[in-house]
Amino acid sequence: MSKITYLTAEGYKKLKEELDYMINVERPKISAQIAEARDKGDLSENAEYDAAKEAQGLLELKISKLRETINNARILENDNTDVSKVFLLCKVKIKNLKNNAVMEYQIVSENEANLKEGKISSDSPIGKALLGKSKGDKIEVQVPNGIMPFEILEISR
Repeated sequence: MSKITYLTAEGYKKLKEELDYMINVERPKISAQIAEARDKGDLSENAEYDAAKEAQGLLELKISKLRETINNARILENDNTDVSKVFLLCKVKIKNLKNNAVMEYQIVSENEANLKEGKISSDSPIGKALLGKSKGDKIEVQVPNGIMPFEILEISR
């Protein structure tokens, strides 16, 4: 049974571009490497050929997984996101109750998570703890060095 992946339109487009790159750039490059290694003679003792074949296998696996993700993707629209509770695509402003630091994150699927852009996965410890919660709720998140308390200050699109 395939896993459904929820993506933004932007995230879906990036995955399609990545798949296109793998198929149209990486695959021909590896095929050329295999052909070049094959031309060098005895394949049974040709490490270059073995490495190129292994790279081809890994690339085909990545292509297959990416195709499956794209085929099972559901694109989420941000305009009708309920902001009374935290769901995918919501932006959440939270306050660390230990040091009073305020952070803002957007909750996204695992494929789109990027901490530099403030996008955290709904499968991350903080993402899981936030899902379904409302403004003003206090949550505790298990982190490597203990439990971290947070308060939800704001939920928006």
